Amino acid sequence: MRLKLIACEIFYREICDVVARSVNQVDIEFLPKGLHDIGQPGMFARLNEVLTAVDESQYDAIVLAYGLCNNGIVGLAARSVPLVVPRGHDCMTLFMGTKERYLEYFQSHPGVYFKTSGWIERGDGLQQFGDETVQGKSGMELTYEEMVEKYGEDKAKFRWEQLGDMTRNYSGVTFIEMGVGPDEQFERQAREEAAEQGWKFEKIVGDMSLIRTMVDGPWDDDRFLVIPAGQKIEPSYDADIIRLG
Repeated sequence: MRLKLIACEIFYREICDVVARSVNQVDIEFLPKGLHDIGQPGMFARLNEVLTAVDESQYDAIVLAYGLCNNGIVGLAARSVPLVVPRGHDCMTLFMGTKERYLEYFQSHPGVYFKTSGWIERGDGLQQFGDETVQGKSGMELTYEEMVEKYGEDKAKFRWEQLGDMTRNYSGVTFIEMGVGPDEQFERQAREEAAEQGWKFEKIVGDMSLIRTMVDGPWDDDRFLVIPAGQKIEPSYDADIIRLG
C-alpha cells in the first residue's frame, strides 16, 4: 500500500524508525507539537486544512497519528480514501502500546508528567503556538513575577490565585523508554527536571507495537478506527474512545 501519514512531531524518531522498515510506501508529514493546546476548534481547523491538501489519488489510505487529544480530531472526515486513526485518549497510548495499559497507568499514577524523546527535543512547553494556546490566552504559562509585570500586582495576585502555577498539580515525571535513539540522554534530562521540581521520577519501557501496526497494518477494530469515505470521527464516550459519525 501507499499511505499518507500525518503525525505530531513528538513521534518523529519512532515513526521514522518504523517507516524505514515498513512493507508499505509511506509519505510522512509532521505537524508541530502542541496542537491540542490551541483548543478544539483550532486543532480541528489545522488538521482539516492538512487533510484537505492531500492528493488522495496518490494513496490507498491516510493515517492520522493522533489520539482524541481534547477532541481535536472530532469532526474530521474521510473523503475519497479511508482515514485510519488509532483508538487513544492522547499520544501516550501510542507510546505505551495499548489504550488499556495507558488508562491503568494514568489512573494509578495521578499527577504524573510524561516525557519521551519527542516531548523533550521537539520544543519546550508551548513555544510553538504561544499566545494562540488556551494557556497563553489565559496567562497560565506565566510565572508570578511575569504576571506582576504584565498585569500589575493586584491583578497578578488575583490571577495567580485563580490560575496558579501550571505545574502545581504534578508530583512526578515518568520517562517512557522507546528503544529508538539515545534514550539514556533523554532519560537524564527527564531525571534532572524531576529533581529540579522536587518530583518523583520513574522510567517505564514503552511499546512500539501500536505505532508499528499503524504504519504496517492490518488495522484491527479493537485498536483502530477506519473511517470510510463520507464519514467522520465522533467521540464514543466508552472504551472504544472514537466511533464513526
